[in-house]
Amino acid sequence: MLPLPYVVDEGGPGGRGDLAEKVEEEQIECGNVVLEGAQEVLADQAAGEVAVRFALTQAVLSLRDVLLIAHSRGERLPDSGVR
Repeated sequence: MLPLPYVVDEGGPGGRGDLAEKVEEEQIECGNVVLEGAQEVLADQAAGEVAVRFALTQAVLSLRDVLLIAHSRGERLPDSGVR
């Protein structure tokens, strides 16, 4: 998994750059929008296969993005030595 791009900002929290922060915020917001849409499709008894497949595809793409964020943030955390 490739880490998110970032610009080193020595003065920022944990050395995180503004670019990574903005990308992560946008991906999380998109995930929230996709989640709301998927919930609406699932609640609609009349939703057809195309709508369900589209909602699932978007949910998978958003989940991939959120996992990338979690992985990227995890790599930037200092190792506490606790497992």
